[in-house]
Amino acid sequence: MNIATLWIIAGIVLILSELLATSVVAVFFGIAAIVVGLLLNFGVIESYSVQFLIFGVLSLLLLFSVRGRFKSWFVGYTADSNEQPSCFSEDIGSRVIVHTDFVQGAGRVVLNGVQWDAESTDALKAGDVAWVVANHGIKLQVSAAKPDA
Repeated sequence: MNIATLWIIAGIVLILSELLATSVVAVFFGIAAIVVGLLLNFGVIESYSVQFLIFGVLSLLLLFSVRGRFKSWFVGYTADSNEQPSCFSEDIGSRVIVHTDFVQGAGRVVLNGVQWDAESTDALKAGDVAWVVANHGIKLQVSAAKPDA
């Protein structure tokens, strides 16, 4: 196996590693490695110092010039800085509909059109109305009795 093939394989591995770590960095190192491998394969470059120089310069150039444009492709949508952070305390006292029967104090409810995991000491059945009494991160504490305002 020649050195050009190793550069190309390293580039492919780096690009594929981006699927596991969505930092959008490895893909640019991978592209640079593939370019170096192709340049070696076509005889454009030969010395090790030029290989690493082209790899380093091309990696940094790609990283700083196009990373911002491509990051959304790999990471997906994130909240805009103009959006308001959610205020879980505002949900306390809200009316919810029980989505699944509560078994051993756990079930699911619908709040503002979204299903939530919930806990309750009351025996709640699907379709019942309940009220949010507390929020524990991604779980709601609900009760059959409306809390005092």
